[in-house]
Amino acid sequence: MKRLTSILLAVGLFAGAPVAAQNRPVVVELFTSQGCSACPLADHVLKELSERDDVIALALHVDYWDYIGWKDPFGDPLHGQRQRAYASAAGRTSVYTPEMVVNGTTDVVGTKPMALSRAIEQHRQDPVTVKLDLVRAAGVVHIHVEPLAGAAGPYTLHMLRYRPYATTEVKRGENAGNTIENYNIVQDWQVLGRWGGQKAFDTNAKLAGDLPVVVLVQQGEAGPIAAAARLR
Repeated sequence: MKRLTSILLAVGLFAGAPVAAQNRPVVVELFTSQGCSACPLADHVLKELSERDDVIALALHVDYWDYIGWKDPFGDPLHGQRQRAYASAAGRTSVYTPEMVVNGTTDVVGTKPMALSRAIEQHRQDPVTVKLDLVRAAGVVHIHVEPLAGAAGPYTLHMLRYRPYATTEVKRGENAGNTIENYNIVQDWQVLGRWGGQKAFDTNAKLAGDLPVVVLVQQGEAGPIAAAARLR
């Protein structure tokens, strides 16, 4: 924990660090697994990110480590599929954990928060090319998107929910005997549809329960994330 604290202080990822206002948050997707011995450090880095308003931090638990002895209760094969799509788009032939993908384009090892901090700062400067607004009422979220200067579709509209926090006592595998803390655990990922990006578009999606909801507007299937919004 001492090593983790010194690393996070060095890069200013603690929640107490100054956060500048931004029209569009930076999206950080962590591909992680409770069966991976290197992942708890990255999970704690994600915890600090989850407390920032200028970042949407998401943990996508994969299932491809389940075979070594511990089945991650949050693992989803669709998360591994999304990770492989990112790898293919970047010309890579393999995937790994813990991996962070920033705004759909920048690949960072999850245990290297200095590189992560630089990537976040870089993507804070990305031009805003899509306007995205969310309104939730009576179990429905209304989604409005419209193109701004530089919009280049087609885009995919994604919606997901996340569980803010959970603890798990791991009994087998590389983390056997440890209690793992996980944050912003993604579930119920849906593709709402495609949007050409030429004119404004509105759609509605039903919601059940009170978990936070995130909507992403992403170029193609695994390209840059042009817009993101969250309702807590």
